[in-house]
Amino acid sequence: MKILACLLLIVSFAVQADDYAAARQSMIDELQLYAKLARDTDDARLSDAVLRAMNRVERHRMVPASQIPFAYENRPLPIGHGQTISQPYIVALMTELIDPDADDVVLEVGTGSGYQAAVLAELVEHVYSIEIIEALATQAKPRLQSMGYDNVTTKLGDGYFGWEEHAPFDAIVVTAAASHVPPPLIEQLKPGGLMIIPVGGRFMTQTLLLLEKTDDGEIITRQYGAVRFVPLTGKH
Repeated sequence: MKILACLLLIVSFAVQADDYAAARQSMIDELQLYAKLARDTDDARLSDAVLRAMNRVERHRMVPASQIPFAYENRPLPIGHGQTISQPYIVALMTELIDPDADDVVLEVGTGSGYQAAVLAELVEHVYSIEIIEALATQAKPRLQSMGYDNVTTKLGDGYFGWEEHAPFDAIVVTAAASHVPPPLIEQLKPGGLMIIPVGGRFMTQTLLLLEKTDDGEIITRQYGAVRFVPLTGKH
């Protein structure tokens, strides 16, 4: 009987794993279609590298238990403390737009559940991630470690001011809407580096901005549509 019980348990875990794998692949298929429809052009599709990264990250391990059934739906989900885990398409798009390379060092402002950090960690050398809400920062660190992301370093702090100790960064990803682009983040971006950030107030239209810092320090900005993020908080 004990052997039978163990076999049933193993089968149960295998089925569950297969269910999540299928759900992730279904999400990837939806993201590919969504990208084409959202940008209305074939060359706007998400890269294979970004889609593979999205497919490897177990989003169901990064949401509260009550949200697990919805983990692979293409929408944001609540993670407590008035925060959300971002919509998968937006995570993929923001990742795509910073054009990540394997030897990049990236700063993330707003760790949240760790989802965006995990996707980045699949693609770059190292991710430094800052979270201002202590409970979320406390949860994200062991979660990312348990999932094998030893190339992610997190800390509790105000991301508006960046992480000067590890600057300059090849890219910066901001996962909360700021009223303006924080000057410290521009300073900590490498020449040739890219920053993706939603800009706008809580009750205003927010725009996803891609900033490129040229070799001579000039900032070139491009817009990538309207988005909706929780606000960037802090004492700035």
